[in-house]
Amino acid sequence: QTPILKWLGNSVFVSGTSTLITLTLTTLGAYSFSRYRFKYRQASLLGTLIIQMFPSVVALVAFYLLLQQIGEFIPFLGLNSLGGLILIYSGGALGAGAWLMKGYFDTVPRDLDESAQVDGATHWVTFTQVILPLVRPILAVTAILSFIGTFNDYLLPRVLISDQESYTLAVGLANFISGRFTTEWGVFAAGALLGTLPIILIFIALQSQIVSGLSSGAGKGGDE
Repeated sequence: QTPILKWLGNSVFVSGTSTLITLTLTTLGAYSFSRYRFKYRQASLLGTLIIQMFPSVVALVAFYLLLQQIGEFIPFLGLNSLGGLILIYSGGALGAGAWLMKGYFDTVPRDLDESAQVDGATHWVTFTQVILPLVRPILAVTAILSFIGTFNDYLLPRVLISDQESYTLAVGLANFISGRFTTEWGVFAAGALLGTLPIILIFIALQSQIVSGLSSGAGKGGDE
């Protein structure tokens, strides 16, 4: 009688889609910061880092008003929509992800870029066929951190989603233990156990890349 599977599907959809968008944007941004030198580059890097120091709860009212206004023109990206939630998540993880991935891109020798371009490869071909295969570990790390962060989040969907059918798993399960006189611990425990399956599957699929990505990229965030 409770749409737990629906909530689980919403969580997987929101987390998976936002992870793909975040991974695409952070990869392009990190590559640009690592390989190119342009005006205000240092200021942009510092700005993204400073912005990430503020928790998302600080911008909660701004998120609400932003989606409210967007929903007047694009309903599927407004309030009470999974698209709006994806929009917020996709932008919120760019700063930290770009810094982490830039550190890993810096470990890849620039000689590879120059060699590929001497052979006639364009910048896009160099990026997709030479650099990306070498940075798979940090892609896996960024993907799993982004997925877990959005999958387990409670505050944003609780405020931005009001329709029960659009609840994420965290918000839906909270209703079973938030009652003043009634709590359904059995249903809550079953739903929580079910919610661990996507994360376990992702860890199993990406475990060969996780350790390498964290150890190689964590300490190399500076510029050369």
